[in-house]
Amino acid sequence: MTLATTGEKNRLGRSFIILAPPQEGESSFSHLVNDPSRHERLLGEAQALRGSIYVQDGAIHKEELTCDGRHIQPADDISWHLLTVDPAGTVTACIRYLAHRPGAAYSELTIPKSISQQSSAFKAQFRRAVQAELDQASRLGFAYVELGGWVVGEELRCSTEAIRMLLMMFALSRSLGGALALSTATTRHSSAAILRRTGGKSMIDGEVEVSPYYDTHHKCEMEVLCFDSRFPNSRYAGWIREFTDALQHIQIISTTSANPTSGLLNLHSAVAEECTALSAVS
Repeated sequence: MTLATTGEKNRLGRSFIILAPPQEGESSFSHLVNDPSRHERLLGEAQALRGSIYVQDGAIHKEELTCDGRHIQPADDISWHLLTVDPAGTVTACIRYLAHRPGAAYSELTIPKSISQQSSAFKAQFRRAVQAELDQASRLGFAYVELGGWVVGEELRCSTEAIRMLLMMFALSRSLGGALALSTATTRHSSAAILRRTGGKSMIDGEVEVSPYYDTHHKCEMEVLCFDSRFPNSRYAGWIREFTDALQHIQIISTTSANPTSGLLNLHSAVAEECTALSAVS
């Protein structure tokens, strides 16, 4: 794979843009640009894409979207986001990279909420397996990352885009100092299979794999997969090296801590609760 000299495009002609969370201290990327307005617009496009695909797949209800069609999650404002954009600059694929500091506690993760409806035995096994990963990340001085919000537009479903995005996640992890990562991946659209292809492995509790589970909210079977930025699938080593180099040129856009999307989420939740209360009264 040959990247263009701008570092944004590969031979397939698709471009990457990265949205960075609010930065504390010196950034890992000298070319990072603080542009809250553009960050907000692109994040909004990604949330709208995510919302439309999730509703289409039956993973969420339309009522869970904001009035302008966005699927907003609290983690969005504090995460890195990798976006694929078309020649017109429209977001056509996205994935979220939520990095926790080395030594982060299990209670700081967002992913336990996704298994809240599972059995006590499953939740205990899940917690033990994740805690072992958190401990290892702490020993290595690595961030612990939750991958999520991954969607690829229909026009790119039969392309290499899903693979490209995951390999860029490995490159970003390495550029930020290394990471262990976790993702709950649906079997829908072969997402779990693609994650395994690039280096994802089943989460282990001792010597026992954490089994797939059925997510009653999103109405699909999920696998619990983990990643180590040091050990991707070796067949993609060359790709990851090129993506790591490209990170020094790809547009990286940051924002201030006052990103409004969490505020919109709170407003949407408040309106929904008020509507529910009024419906109950009537």
